[in-house]
Amino acid sequence: MERIASFCVDHDLLVPGMYTSRVDGDITTYDVRMVVPNAGEYLYPPAAHTLEHLLATKARNSAFADRVIYVGPMGCLTGFYFLVREMSPADAIALVRECMEFAAGFEGTIPGSARVECGNYQMHDLTGAKKIAARMRDVLCGWTPEMLAYKKI
Repeated sequence: MERIASFCVDHDLLVPGMYTSRVDGDITTYDVRMVVPNAGEYLYPPAAHTLEHLLATKARNSAFADRVIYVGPMGCLTGFYFLVREMSPADAIALVRECMEFAAGFEGTIPGSARVECGNYQMHDLTGAKKIAARMRDVLCGWTPEMLAYKKI
């Protein structure tokens, strides 16, 4: 079998940021890396779960709602996948920053967190999600399309 694109990235060189993982026709997959891989710090699952609710809600209610395909955590707990259709890299970066700004400042009831809306409604951490989002908002400040390229193995 062929090695998939995400296994061709040198994870020892990664730092938090946003990277183009792959382009499939009009769909681009971005990796939003929130921690340094294999460094001992990973996303705390309840915080990542809450962040997923906040980011997906904001992205799907943005001016680019019809272009957002998926927003969700990586299994390795180092970041999130962000899949979009027909969106410029600059707009994708701006949207992720806007979503992080929204999550960092969020107050109130977590969207979709009621028992009837969520398959694990008791596993949430709003404070943790806000910290992750604030850190990523700052990381992505000044991020440019030229910075989206991964270093490949």
